[in-house]
Amino acid sequence: MTTHLKLRIHVTEPWDFERITGVTELTGWTTDHVYGPGEEPNDEWEVMLDEGFDYNGRRFARLLVSARYVGEHLERIFDAVVGFPVRIAHRSGDGGWHYAYAGMLSVRRETEDKAKEETPS
Repeated sequence: MTTHLKLRIHVTEPWDFERITGVTELTGWTTDHVYGPGEEPNDEWEVMLDEGFDYNGRRFARLLVSARYVGEHLERIFDAVVGFPVRIAHRSGDGGWHYAYAGMLSVRRETEDKAKEETPS
């Protein structure tokens, strides 16, 4: 069984994303970080969000992330201290992907998950 890589996404563009959506950060998971021997790593990762968000009258539950800068690879996320710059796409009306956001992607650590569970609502 493939392990889910737990991720955190902080959207930086558009700058008013938090005000529009009411969401400060997005959390989710992917299995696209896994590739077999002799295969090239995936240039894009589809992230299934733990909780979706509403934007411009549409609900989004999945996003596609890719490296923001030419020549970078998403595997660098494992070396990043505070996050890795990414382009973020959502599903378009025709079933394709539309890059509409920019942000920072980081690995969600187990200690963060436990702290979130222990915090009373």
